[in-house]
Amino acid sequence: MTATDVTFGFNTAIDVATEALDRLHTTAESHHRIMICEVMGRNAGWIALESGIAGSADVILIPEIPYDIEKVIKKIEERKRQGKMFSIIVVAEGAKPKDGQVVVNKIVEDSPDPIRLGGIANKLAYDLERLIKGNEIRSTILGHVQRGGITSTYDRILSTRYGVAAAELIHEGKFGKMVCLKGNTICFEELENVIGKEKNVDVDGELVSVARKIGISFGD
Repeated sequence: MTATDVTFGFNTAIDVATEALDRLHTTAESHHRIMICEVMGRNAGWIALESGIAGSADVILIPEIPYDIEKVIKKIEERKRQGKMFSIIVVAEGAKPKDGQVVVNKIVEDSPDPIRLGGIANKLAYDLERLIKGNEIRSTILGHVQRGGITSTYDRILSTRYGVAAAELIHEGKFGKMVCLKGNTICFEELENVIGKEKNVDVDGELVSVARKIGISFGD
């Protein structure tokens, strides 16, 4: 959402994804595997980006940066030359190759948002298996695991702050507004300025720059 710096649930989702990447490292390193972990996010790569940095991914693929499979392979081969015989790839469900399309899992009829993305990890694994020798490639799709479980402390507090602010708006008879967070300050935005707008990763922003500087590839 463009109006807020943080939505509730995001912190928990990246915690879950980061833990999954930490666990995948064990089997990847011990068995010389290429592990691909698909995370949610639809058309925005925030979960993949932040969990990928926190979880020490070698490649992060996001919707905002269409990837070149050859560049992904280049990163994997580079690691092999360094004696690192495994690689961790985190891919957002909305990621797609250059000149390619997103992978659609299914169409839900009568839904206001009928397209359900999912399966890019399996496609990527298939593509890599045809082009890379010497590594077993496994894909994992976290799916709704990211939506459940134990809520992070940060999200519990943020949701409480949002709830109190929303209740105060109702009490004051102020409607048509969204409660949001700017920096660490609760504020409000008119719904008409929020509806239908996405907050995508800034490909020239600090987080992408940080990832590149620590050696993470975006497949570009």
